Amino acid sequence: MSDEINTLEDLQAVAGDAAPEAVEVVHREPVRDELGRAYATGKRKDAVARVWIKPGSGKVTVNGKEMNVYFARPVLQMILAQPFTVAGVEGQFDVVATVKGGGLSGQAGAVKHGVSKALQLYDPSLRGALKAAGFLTRDSRVVERKKYGKAKARKSFQFSKR
Repeated sequence: MSDEINTLEDLQAVAGDAAPEAVEVVHREPVRDELGRAYATGKRKDAVARVWIKPGSGKVTVNGKEMNVYFARPVLQMILAQPFTVAGVEGQFDVVATVKGGGLSGQAGAVKHGVSKALQLYDPSLRGALKAAGFLTRDSRVVERKKYGKAKARKSFQFSKR
């Protein structure tokens, strides 16, 4: 390789007129059904949430109950409110969610994941804030299975020398 390219001018001379064309920016289209709702599935641990959002007054219904009845702990209610706070749309969307499996903490995380995905589908301009906060990523941590010869997944039975 005797003719090395050391400067930008050398590179342009070698490349000639094959300048890179403008990269096409992909604009995402809103995804809504005929009733104006966005749907997404959220998952966390063993819980799976089906979430529909539509413009409204901020009412959240989970499995037919109000959010503060189904998720009685304030921490779980705060988890559900996080996507709206990060996106800056508190009180602008009604949420209807059905959630199955897991415990309350996993279910709250699943609804949060579903709400985040649905918000991003309803208004693609919110994607950046939700992605930066990490709400669009599915938390893949699940309970490790129990192994034979062990008390739990890793815990051993008490050892006795004699």
